Amino acid sequence: MGSDGLPPFSWTEAVTNWQFAPIVTAAVAIVAALYLWGVVRVARRHPRRPWPVLRTIAFFCGLLVVVLATQSGIGTYDDTLFWDHMIQHLMLIMIAPPLLVVGEPITLLLHASRNPLHTRVKKVLRSRPVHWLTWPAVGVVAYAATIVGTHLTGFMNVVEHNDTVHNAEHVLYLFVGYLYFLPLVGREPIGWKVSYPLRLFLLFIAMPVDAFTGVVLGSESTPPFTTTEPRSWGPSQLDDVHLGGAVMWIGGAAIMFVMILVTFFAWSRETRPSGGMGWLEVARRANLADRFAEGAAGAGNAGTPARAQPVARRIGNVDEDEEQLAAYNAYLARINGPARRDQESP
Repeated sequence: MGSDGLPPFSWTEAVTNWQFAPIVTAAVAIVAALYLWGVVRVARRHPRRPWPVLRTIAFFCGLLVVVLATQSGIGTYDDTLFWDHMIQHLMLIMIAPPLLVVGEPITLLLHASRNPLHTRVKKVLRSRPVHWLTWPAVGVVAYAATIVGTHLTGFMNVVEHNDTVHNAEHVLYLFVGYLYFLPLVGREPIGWKVSYPLRLFLLFIAMPVDAFTGVVLGSESTPPFTTTEPRSWGPSQLDDVHLGGAVMWIGGAAIMFVMILVTFFAWSRETRPSGGMGWLEVARRANLADRFAEGAAGAGNAGTPARAQPVARRIGNVDEDEEQLAAYNAYLARINGPARRDQESP
């Protein structure tokens, strides 16, 4: 249906005006069925350690984003409004992939499969091509090249006039996004263990790519490409391009900022296999230990047995140590004493 056959865009139309994409529907249905098969298989084989529900929810949310981006009103208007086209791109390269990565489908396959499939999957994961392809630097370069190459070159004209290339572009975004986020937010057995500081850095350096692309599009003085479906409503073609640039710049930066915050929070709560704690928890407990030491010293000076003093050197689970909590309460009482006396004095 041409653009003149579409009603003017509104968010109501985006919710209600759907299009049917049989290939996308079939692919999503097959992937969802295989994932559920793996979940059921793991539950049967390991009833005491079933597949985590949160991973399943994340994976299916990723599939839902793919469906919304291609078949809801976002997909219906993607050939008509460039800014809508850019929203679709962000959904396919920055929202759906990390959700799919968090679902850990590769790990699920390893847990659910038996030989010879299990052995073959492990060999593929350990192969040189996969090891090179999942190198974090490759993901960053692929992400930057995809964002710039598909928006600031003549490729966009090809997309606008060729449905096959347009659909292939959607697959490209999903693949590149998955490749980029796999070593940064995932825990799949791919052979690369990226430290949290490096993860934050690799997420941060992608933000200028989105900003640069958005600024260039927002600075165009003439439309850089032509659409195949002219319309008699909505913004002018040049204004549409400027809006698309704003979506890429602001929307891309906002999504990446959220990813950085989530990664930083995960770093602060990290629990090491050796039993160690994340740096934020270590700092918190060390600070509490210092307060306990002050409380124990104050209690000793007041004539109270100072048996809690050696406890301050331990940085264990301070929240459940009664002696340390008693020392901390003594510390609070000591520092609050002068203030209470000032309030009670006339």
